Amino acid sequence: MKVRLKIWRQPFQNNKEGGFAFYTLEEVNPNMSFLEMLDQLNNTLILKGDEPIAFDSDCREGICGSCSLMINGKPHGPGYGITTCQLYMRRFKDNEEIIVEPFRSRAFPVIKDLIVDRSAFDRIMQAGGYISVSTGQAPEANTIPIPHHVAEKAFDAAHCIGCGACVAVCKNGSASLFVGAKITHLSLLPQGQAERRRRILQMVEQADKEGFGACSFTRACEAVCPKSISVEVISKMHREYLISTLIKRLGWIY
Repeated sequence: MKVRLKIWRQPFQNNKEGGFAFYTLEEVNPNMSFLEMLDQLNNTLILKGDEPIAFDSDCREGICGSCSLMINGKPHGPGYGITTCQLYMRRFKDNEEIIVEPFRSRAFPVIKDLIVDRSAFDRIMQAGGYISVSTGQAPEANTIPIPHHVAEKAFDAAHCIGCGACVAVCKNGSASLFVGAKITHLSLLPQGQAERRRRILQMVEQADKEGFGACSFTRACEAVCPKSISVEVISKMHREYLISTLIKRLGWIY
């Protein structure tokens, strides 16, 4: 199949503006993944002596979330519950024009071409996305009884891979789905109770510092999340924040 590509190119220097470049690939195997197609394009560019397109990838199994691209205006491209590396060229028509861009957000500055800096997520996790446990051998799982429905809800939230699709699709650039998933995951489990109240306040405060917008609850984030995280985690985050704010005002959080 033949594809026509309109790809965002931006130099490494932040003071230089980027722009779209146009490429054509004549012989694309429909069973290729989208990233394999970009690999083929880069091989062609290298053979011509041109600079290859910079993009992120790691596991290529839908686990790491680093392959975050905006394809035809949608994070990770057409489809539901998949990352970019799980998108196959057979989803596109022969001779179709495909527009490829990096994720757009004030909190995700473009490093080069299709690579963005998502270290803001790391700083949010450092602010409170952890638990205090003793190091050493892992304890026996059955020593802490957890109701099955609670464990299931915690696992559902823990599926978040931090790809940033929720931020890219949100009209406000909100990270509420990401933060809500991390808050919900840890607040449901016994191991997360020690920092529970302090965690929510610190993580939300850090998200605000990073420049993420507020949530308008349009559910666009839920629609594009490759792990199908429910917006219920955002409601959970709001409840946790309100309760923790009240407790702090009463002087019960130090």
